[in-house]
Parts: sequence; structure tokens; C-alpha cells
Amino acid sequence: MPGCAYSASQQKRKRKLVEGKLKTLFWPISIAAVVIICDQVTKCWAVAVLTDQPSLQVIGDFVMLTLIYNEGGAMGTNLGASGYYLAVSVIILPLLFYYVYCHRHDSSLTWPLAFITGGAIGNLIDRIRLGRVIDFIDMDFFNINFLGHRLERWWTFNLADACISVAIVYLMARLFLVRPQKRSEAHVLKQADSFPTDEPQSPQRPNSRSTPTL
Repeated sequence: MPGCAYSASQQKRKRKLVEGKLKTLFWPISIAAVVIICDQVTKCWAVAVLTDQPSLQVIGDFVMLTLIYNEGGAMGTNLGASGYYLAVSVIILPLLFYYVYCHRHDSSLTWPLAFITGGAIGNLIDRIRLGRVIDFIDMDFFNINFLGHRLERWWTFNLADACISVAIVYLMARLFLVRPQKRSEAHVLKQADSFPTDEPQSPQRPNSRSTPTL
């Protein structure tokens, strides 16, 4: 029957649309999941090995492992109590999810956002579970003198912080160095995703006003 055939065709198109969206979200979800797992595993290892122990030298004094519990934010910021950073993370994460979904066809954007999302969730788990973040990577850096502030050694950080920082640097470089196109491939794919091409077309009628041939 025509009605049943049309309904089956609609369900088939909807199923293909959902499968296409899931395929484009597979890698961002996988990247975020790997970052979360690796971050939590390394933090558990640091707590088990470095608790009540002196700093462990990896490359002399340049790279060491030092366990600290950070109640503030990244790069030594202290804008409020740990609950403040917890609330900010809870607000930002849905925005990241939404942005990844809207730009799911552009891997050059969604992949670094997935690293940021995974890192944010990794630190959020610490704040929910412990009320503070576990940091243990201790690196030396060139001395910084800025507005009377002197930094002789980099702030201790973790794997989640590293993923977030590298992804942000990449996005900033992408913003200033990559020239946007008027009609990018991601936009074309999004249009194709929204309008499936397998919809049956009605036969064209001849133009009644066409000039008859002799």
C-alpha cells in the first residue's frame, strides 16, 4: 500500500539520519572518554606512589612528580572556593556538549573540544569526590617577571590540565592562522545530513506552454 511504503521510507530515512549523527560523534566521545580514563588512572597512581613521599625526579629537576591537592584553578588561580570552580565546570560542560554536537562534522574543531571536555570532566570528578584536584606533574620553566610577579617554576598540573591547555593553544592558532571558507565541507555535510537525498521524487510534467515542434 502507498501509505505503508511511505511510512517505511520515512522510518528508513530517520534511521539513516540518526546513524549518521552517531558516526560523526564517535570520535569526539571516544577522545573524551580516553582522556577521562587516563587522567583518573594517572591520578590514582600518583596518590598511591607519591603520598608522603619526596618529589620523584624524572629528568633531574626539570621534570619531577610532586603530589599536591589543588583547591583553586589552573595556573595557580584562586578566584574562590572549590565550590566556585565546581559550579563553573557544571555550567561550561553543557555548552561544550552543545558546541561539539552542532559542529560534529568538523573534526578540526570537535576533536580539540573533546580534549577540553574530557579534561574538564576529569577535574570535575576530583572536585566532586575530594573537594579538590590532584596535581602531580612538576616542571621547571624559564623565569617569568611580569608586573612585579616572579615565577621561577611552572605550576604543578595533571594530565587533564595538559589536554585542556594544548587544545586551547591549538584552537587559538586555528582561529588566527586558518582562513575560514565561505562554504566549508562541514557546512555541506550538515546540509546533506538535514535533507536526505533518497526521498522519492515525483515525475516531472511536461510544460504545457512549450512551443510545439513541427
